[in-house]
Amino acid sequence: MKSYISRIILGIFLLCCSFIFSQQLSQNQFKVRGNCEMCKERIETTAQKAGAKTAKYSIDSQTLMLETEPNVSASDILKEVAKAGHDNEKFQAEETSYNALPSCCHYEREGIIQTAEEHYMQAKAENEFYVKGNCESCKARIEKAAKDAGADSAEWSAEKQSVTLNFNAQKTSADKILRKIAEVGHDNEKYKAEDQTYKNLPSCCLYDREIQFGEANPKVHFEETVEASQAGHHDNPRDNNQEKSIEGVTVTASKAATSLNKKEAGLIFNIDKKELLKAACCNLSESFETNATVDVSFSNAVTGTKQLKMLGLDQKYTSLTKELLPEIRGLASAYGLNFIPGRWIESIQLTKGGSTVTNGYESITGQINTELLKHSESPETSLNLFADFNGRTEANITSVSKIDDKWSQTFLLHGNGTFGDTDMNDDNFLDRPKGSQLNAAYLLNYNDLEKSGFGSHFGINFIKDERTAGQVGFDKKIPHAQQSLYGVGIDISRFQVWNKTGYVFKGKPYQSLGWMNQYTFHQQDSFFGLRNYSGKQHTYYSNLIFESILGNTNHKYKAGANFMYDGYDEDYLTQNFKRNEIVPGAFAEYTLTGLKYTLVAGARIDFHNLAGTQFTPRLNFKYDITPQTILRLSAGRGFRTANVFAESQQYFASSRTIQILENSGNIYGLRPEIAWNYGASLQQEFKLFGRKSSIVADFFRTDFQDQVMVDLDRSPQLLTFYNLEGKSFANSFQTQWDLMPFKNFELRFAYKYYDVQADYLNGRRAVPFMAKHRGFVNAAYSTNKNDKGGFWSFDTTLNIVGEQRLPDTSSNPSEFQLPAYSPSYAVLNAQISRNFNKKIRAYFGGENLTSYSQTNAIVDFKNPFGNYFDGGMVYAPIMKANFYVGLDVTF
Repeated sequence: MKSYISRIILGIFLLCCSFIFSQQLSQNQFKVRGNCEMCKERIETTAQKAGAKTAKYSIDSQTLMLETEPNVSASDILKEVAKAGHDNEKFQAEETSYNALPSCCHYEREGIIQTAEEHYMQAKAENEFYVKGNCESCKARIEKAAKDAGADSAEWSAEKQSVTLNFNAQKTSADKILRKIAEVGHDNEKYKAEDQTYKNLPSCCLYDREIQFGEANPKVHFEETVEASQAGHHDNPRDNNQEKSIEGVTVTASKAATSLNKKEAGLIFNIDKKELLKAACCNLSESFETNATVDVSFSNAVTGTKQLKMLGLDQKYTSLTKELLPEIRGLASAYGLNFIPGRWIESIQLTKGGSTVTNGYESITGQINTELLKHSESPETSLNLFADFNGRTEANITSVSKIDDKWSQTFLLHGNGTFGDTDMNDDNFLDRPKGSQLNAAYLLNYNDLEKSGFGSHFGINFIKDERTAGQVGFDKKIPHAQQSLYGVGIDISRFQVWNKTGYVFKGKPYQSLGWMNQYTFHQQDSFFGLRNYSGKQHTYYSNLIFESILGNTNHKYKAGANFMYDGYDEDYLTQNFKRNEIVPGAFAEYTLTGLKYTLVAGARIDFHNLAGTQFTPRLNFKYDITPQTILRLSAGRGFRTANVFAESQQYFASSRTIQILENSGNIYGLRPEIAWNYGASLQQEFKLFGRKSSIVADFFRTDFQDQVMVDLDRSPQLLTFYNLEGKSFANSFQTQWDLMPFKNFELRFAYKYYDVQADYLNGRRAVPFMAKHRGFVNAAYSTNKNDKGGFWSFDTTLNIVGEQRLPDTSSNPSEFQLPAYSPSYAVLNAQISRNFNKKIRAYFGGENLTSYSQTNAIVDFKNPFGNYFDGGMVYAPIMKANFYVGLDVTF
């Protein structure tokens, strides 16, 4: 009996202590505004001088925890903190005190500070309670425990670290529910979980037990975007459009303009549409001007086309997808970057090195995935108008709206036209083509993931693009025989329809099934002087993916099957090339998550009717040396079939004759391209000027097992294709430093080194048009928003490009010979924009403000039908400084 009474007394004592402690905690926790480490030091020092026994300030939660003696008033301490320049829930700092703070300490003074007590009472009124957790598995566990304890509904927020309950007080109580939540392993403001229960949670759920209630959880990266099919994670809380992820169906926008995904085993950069607004970004080829990872360059002086390069290799070795579906490949390789308008883009995920096997076998140097606008909290229609000072105009209309609670739709319309004759170097050739593009898309989205578990996304896209280039005055409507001018005509029609449908299993947020399908038709009719080229491509793609766990969320896996059909019909001069590529395949991927590491191992097998059976393994490993120091390793294999005509159109505007040295292959008589890619990176975060700063250094090597060589050196009059006999490799090193010296001012520095060599028929040489050294600087500043949401933004980017090896032209007459190496040069872009409010934005910018342009970009431009004419020897910009203006209006 005594033992029983003792237990009751002990229980009452512990409960009272807990109650007293929680009351003391709420009474000694105060809202105080600050910005950086200097603020933290100032606030804590001031509080201690004013009589606080201890003072601990959290920048993340904007709260000051005080421990005081009974005879010391917290109000007196907060009054001194305000005198030091920091607004708090009881006193406002004088304007002179605030202005005297260093610029890095100028916190936002908007809004009303809510006291800790007010927040506590408001939370109780709404039945909201602090509960610690990390991920979607935590969310499922917490909400299930609450419902098991009698709650009618429960919604846990990773961002707030709290659960909102709805229950019948006659059937249960908040105390009973919170006790049940603690029993399954989650500390809350009333009960603490047993140590053993906590330790038995999956590693991804092991939250930090030392963090004060109300403070942000550093394991929850709200600034990062996690694409479901790339990450395979369902532990990504989101601040906007909070949804469960379906494999390949749901993507959300990130808070940061550009962020490196710390959770991912691979090196994945998330580029938000905010980043795209820093430059003209009229299409995807211009969307990387403020990004150091991707190199953008002109590839032809006649057609003005741009190409991307990554890890020192051409665009064709990077998998370019839209909505995680194959996009810029095959016949679209040369001009496909122009088919995704910048204003249509919601986000871009850029993966360096080996990407996941679930997205196919073609990725060798990485993957760039573009997501179209789909998410909006309220109906939103936007109009964008753009014009530059050399005759290019553009208009975009985007509209995102909800049909009902489950259905939403997006209308996307783009039109552009280039009407002016731009010839800045006076060679009588247009520096860029004239013509127009009409581009329209419709997206329909269904989301019932929370109830039925189903979600679906449907899209349709049509493009008509017509371009004319060549000598000034050329008219492609007039037959060639009736005019002596050299001309280029490129007409493209493109149609796509796709669907992605997924299902999340009820009660199992970690288990899903996704199915993606797409049909693409692409047709190009073109001529380059007297050289004709046309082609048609039919592509059908299907991908079925199942995702689940083995025991717990530390062990995740994906498995699936896919099918790809490509039908090609090409005409070059008088020759016809037809082929059908039929590729069924299967894949599996396993993800192991530990306390400090993540391992993603995958493999796929594809049965290519022309390239044979191909095995593609890929491995990514991430180890958190500390929470701020992350090491990544990767290795993987990829293969692709080369489309030698479509991918080499930059050399068609020349006198070069195409020569294919067949080598027992089934694609133009050539074998497929196969390469291994290996990489390592180190990411280090630290505080500088009281703000977050990071340095990322990475090294990647690509080794080709087989490659289709594009040889420009055998003769200035030949373009020769043949399979590699020997070695071909690319070494890439990049280091990037991001910092914020003071509020609203961001800096990005990068240096890149490339060593790209191959064994050609005439010996080993550096691959042409690839600079060994590149430098990059980006600076961005924005003013504080006014009460209408208006502000100014300033952005400038400097690219420094080192010398590049040029193709051998020594057999040409001396006046038509190029030097062995190009000179180094620098390109400066800048933009100023003004947001008048949340709905109206105007911008003005300039490209290539250094006005550097390549001298004699076209070899023998005076005789375009002669033996030495060549418009493909391009290593630098063709156009000098160009200025533009634009207007964005949201309705």
